[in-house]
Amino acid sequence: MSSMFPKVHITQGDHVGKGVIISWITPQEPGSSSVTYWPDEQESNKLQAHGYFLTYNFFNYTSGYIHHCTLQHLEFDTKYYYVVGIGNTTRQFWFRTPPPLGPDVPYTFGLIGDLGQTYNSNTTLRHYELSPVKGQAILYVGDLSYADDYPFHDNTRWDTWGRFTERVAAYQPWIWTAGNHEIDFAPELGETRAFKPYTSRYHVPYKASGSTSPLWYSIKRASAYVIVMSSYSAFGKYTPQYKWLEKELPKVNRTETPWLIVLMHSPIYSSYVTHYMEGEPIRVIYEKWFVEYKVDVVFAGHVHAYERSERVSNIAYDTVNGMCRPINDESAPVYITVGDGGNLEGLAT
Repeated sequence: MSSMFPKVHITQGDHVGKGVIISWITPQEPGSSSVTYWPDEQESNKLQAHGYFLTYNFFNYTSGYIHHCTLQHLEFDTKYYYVVGIGNTTRQFWFRTPPPLGPDVPYTFGLIGDLGQTYNSNTTLRHYELSPVKGQAILYVGDLSYADDYPFHDNTRWDTWGRFTERVAAYQPWIWTAGNHEIDFAPELGETRAFKPYTSRYHVPYKASGSTSPLWYSIKRASAYVIVMSSYSAFGKYTPQYKWLEKELPKVNRTETPWLIVLMHSPIYSSYVTHYMEGEPIRVIYEKWFVEYKVDVVFAGHVHAYERSERVSNIAYDTVNGMCRPINDESAPVYITVGDGGNLEGLAT
């Protein structure tokens, strides 16, 4: 049965945490896109939600049938069981919805970036599974399967990555961020639609936050307001991403969700030579908003290392001769880079 329905994963399915998007793949035939689910200890009260499936082609690869089904109007802080498949070929999993929104609601996020699928990747995921401080959801800051690091953007690597992460991703929502390895733009292979494998496989509730693209969106969860940005989509002034964020930040109610978290792939601040200054264009445009709205922390990946800053900003001085001169600023975010998930490209030193 595992080979029949591999690559199950979930994410938040609405803006406030009462919905869950369940995704899975059937390789040989479509089967059913419906999900049967029920609250813990209420198996006699089974419910059913109906989804849909899609497929995509990439060069000489054809995907399996990718199913997406959204469960809505769930109860907060409740364990649910769910079943995908039909007949004798079904698989059962579970998840727990977050507590109601509120300023004093404790919640623990895991944080992973640039994971890939190597021995070291497995060590990272195992470390998370065994952590004495149990995460309840994962903030994922981009670069998933690294399929594009293989000849012809080998999309079977998307399948193996989905199978590898299922042991956590089928039970906890991963809040997805797109990285550069999700772009999959390969005109030499006839592939000119960016992000096609990623957006086909990993659906997010972007419309619930008024976004026009799954590459940037927001969610609320417990005491946190999480904003996901796209480092590799147009972000200049008056672009759709810019206009969305301009309207989104004033919506954050800090009396309801005091934690304001931003996810992106390319870090704004980094002391590493690797990818040095790549985040500078985003900093120039958006750092003033991060300070104005007192973003607590910006998580990023891309640089395959760990680094944490003080609360710093560069607004007063801007860039001088290509050199940043950040100053301590209590209104500014802490910047944390966690791109050392373990992928095949190795660590930055």
